[in-house]
Amino acid sequence: MNFLSQPIPSHPEPDWSRLQALPIEEVGDPLVPLGLVTSPIRVYPAYFHLGVPGALAECHVRASVLTRLQQAARLLPAGIELVVLDGWRPLAVQQYLFDTLLAAMRDHDPAGSEAEHQARARHFVAPPSADPRAPSPHLTGGSVDVTLCDGEGRLLDMGTEFDDISPWSYSAAFEAVARPGPREGEVIENRRLLHSVMIRAGFTNLPSEWWHFDYGNQSWAWYSQAPQALFGAMSLPGLQQRWQRQVAVFPR
Repeated sequence: MNFLSQPIPSHPEPDWSRLQALPIEEVGDPLVPLGLVTSPIRVYPAYFHLGVPGALAECHVRASVLTRLQQAARLLPAGIELVVLDGWRPLAVQQYLFDTLLAAMRDHDPAGSEAEHQARARHFVAPPSADPRAPSPHLTGGSVDVTLCDGEGRLLDMGTEFDDISPWSYSAAFEAVARPGPREGEVIENRRLLHSVMIRAGFTNLPSEWWHFDYGNQSWAWYSQAPQALFGAMSLPGLQQRWQRQVAVFPR
């Protein structure tokens, strides 16, 4: 079987407490913007276009993550391109996403316990954390949300929208369809294609989100069985911080 059409394995959710206990040995890989990246990668900052407060109009990832995104994109068949929807994410945006989903779950099930709501929410949105020992995955610059489009920029059918919170958002969900129809068969092949090129490029996948892949952070270390993560929490340096660093080394 061609590796591009291999079935997506069904993996369990991680043990979050053990995952967050994995050591981090920061390698200092810088954040880089994706706005100037060329085909076969496209960049569409989804949260900015959705009007999420604080969302950036640019996507940033660690430099080595960009290298791997380019490797994945080059593995795609002619006429198919990789679309980056999100990368490094400010803590305020992570807080907004988690709070918004949690509020929706409380409204839907007011009789449910807070612990149940929190557990359900974290299947799809990591709790915001700037703890240097256990940062939110997107805060490290090692997490990317991606999908596929054709050469004209039309998104391929992946079965659900990005950030869907239904059971169908699980990466391997459509693999369990006993008799897939034409549309389901297309979804299966599209998901397999995305999953296969990203895994080949060194990423790991979060099982509950077909679009979410990691490299270098604690989630990547957990699923790749690496002894430690390479990326901790990262901030996007502004002009003031850059000048402060440069002034500090100016000769008098």
